[in-house]
Amino acid sequence: MSFYLDANVLVALLTVEPLSGRADSFIASSREPLIVSDLASAEFSSAIARRVRMHESTLAEARADLADFDLWAMRFAQRIELTPIDIAAATTYLQRFDLPLKTPDAIHIAAAQRAGATLVTFDRQMAASARTLGSRVETP
Repeated sequence: MSFYLDANVLVALLTVEPLSGRADSFIASSREPLIVSDLASAEFSSAIARRVRMHESTLAEARADLADFDLWAMRFAQRIELTPIDIAAATTYLQRFDLPLKTPDAIHIAAAQRAGATLVTFDRQMAASARTLGSRVETP
């Protein structure tokens, strides 16, 4: 088994925020391989850029956070790219009107399923949808 990390877990793991302790504890206790998709990487970058725009972080801090992410991902995670199969599966999930999914969340669920990985997220709504779709989910 492996763990597919949602962007909210990555942000908490690699920056200081209220959920950082939970992310750190989960990763420290995990012996399973970690997976990071190119979508999660882009969302991490977006979160860091938003902090700069909101004046919550300096440009220097943001650059350091991005460098830390790249180094961490290179050393500790398997990187996967999204595929057309992920987008097709996500589209099918989004057409289920009983699931309150956002497009990025549906894509993360599809990528985790394709990788045969447990989805790790702090997003309870996404976790509930993923479980409904038959995914294994951890919410640290």
